[in-house]
Amino acid sequence: MYTSIELHELHGYHRCAVKLRRSQVKPRLILLLLVLGASGHAQSTGTFTTTGSMTAPRYLHTATLLLDGRVLIAGGGAGTSAELYDPETGTFTPTGNMTTSRWSHTATLLADGRVLIAGGFTEEGAFPVRATTGSAELYDPATGTFTATGNMITAQIWHKATLLGNGKVLIAGGASDEVSPITPTAQLFDPATGTFAPTGTYASTTYVDGRPILPTPTFTATLLADGKVLIAGWGGSAELYDPAAGAFSLTGVPQNTRWTASLLTNGEVLFSGGNDDPGADFGAELYDLPTGTFTVTGYLSKARVGHTSTLLPDGTVLIAGAETAPPGTRLGSAELYDPAMGGFRATGYMASDHGLHTATLLNNGQVLIAGGYVRIAHGDSYDYTTTAAAELYTPPVLIPVLGLFSVSGDGQGQGAILHASTQQVASSSNPATVGEALEIYSTGLIAGSVVPPQVAIGGQMADVLFFGNAPGFAGVNQVNVQVPSGVAPGPAVLVRLTYLGRPSNEVTIGVK
Repeated sequence: MYTSIELHELHGYHRCAVKLRRSQVKPRLILLLLVLGASGHAQSTGTFTTTGSMTAPRYLHTATLLLDGRVLIAGGGAGTSAELYDPETGTFTPTGNMTTSRWSHTATLLADGRVLIAGGFTEEGAFPVRATTGSAELYDPATGTFTATGNMITAQIWHKATLLGNGKVLIAGGASDEVSPITPTAQLFDPATGTFAPTGTYASTTYVDGRPILPTPTFTATLLADGKVLIAGWGGSAELYDPAAGAFSLTGVPQNTRWTASLLTNGEVLFSGGNDDPGADFGAELYDLPTGTFTVTGYLSKARVGHTSTLLPDGTVLIAGAETAPPGTRLGSAELYDPAMGGFRATGYMASDHGLHTATLLNNGQVLIAGGYVRIAHGDSYDYTTTAAAELYTPPVLIPVLGLFSVSGDGQGQGAILHASTQQVASSSNPATVGEALEIYSTGLIAGSVVPPQVAIGGQMADVLFFGNAPGFAGVNQVNVQVPSGVAPGPAVLVRLTYLGRPSNEVTIGVK
């Protein structure tokens, strides 16, 4: 016996009927198979609370949210060591060691769940003799181990790494060492081959001996809603990288060099901070992709540098920590940028001062603040003290991670994922094929957002054809994708959505 669920026409998508066995599906697909994690845990809001300390003090380290909800903390002046933060227990525990000591490196979660660690300094020391590396390695959460992968084209520090819609990683900006003002060639890492290859020529007009000058460590790289990457901070210029063309082009000119950039749900990019000199700029600005322009929007309560900027699931942005004028003054305050009001408002106060720390949005909606350093002024000199302290920010609104529906109603196993052509479940007995369109059902997309989720099928990035509300079902979303090439066939191929940096649960489909 079957139950029929009508999904009505939406933005030109066809009318369809989903037929599933009544034994597998409860009424209304359990409101389309239960709103996974429909409510967050009761928490005090807009506050910072301490959590377990890291196993070692770190700064200029990396923090990467893994598919299982834990956070990988790597490098940062702590030798080759790495550790994992478990939100369930609030504790940090060691994991395997990196193959090379690193700080000021990058860490990027790949579509298959591994983490690419690339470049950085390899040892502490005084400027300008610190060694840099072009080596790269992969962390496998399943085994807790790091293994070497192909080398970068050149040694690189202060660069940025961006996961593209095609599953490759763009490495852009930075320098080969602290002395040379030359930016190395932009490059792409291909997870399929484990190798780096050059891509495009920078469009920057600032050159030394015919080669582009590096952006300072404050430059930013932001994946935009259309799949391009905005690179800003090139001595007063900005440019776009187009993955389809493998090319860079100039775009609007920012009014100041900003420390952080966050993509907003309306597709604009918020730039905040600047420098910690007396009389520093407290402003923030927005980049608008359709017009390619930067405009001022509101003012921070303090000048900030070395802070973090984290997009929250309610569309606001958490600005936390920093140094401020006069130089060396520590700042434990935090504020929220509200796109609706185009300004900032105070929110909580950190338990410890943090600068050059990491901020990671967790699956439960909280933000993990970890490590960094305290800079203490002594006349014209400074003392630097790294910290192992960590804390959690609980925002005013706790919004759970996006959830995929399954036919069993528990968010596991066979997904509520349909062949777009027949509206039948893409199951082991009715498998999908490479290149065809599928309809995925979920919860958790922000209403009106122009930022698409990233979809991985069998560890391969899939092209998103459409995303929005599923008609007739309040709070239910529909994401249409194309099955990517390179997916290994099987009766239970994993499907996952990542939205605002947080991965959903995994369900399965059949692929032939």
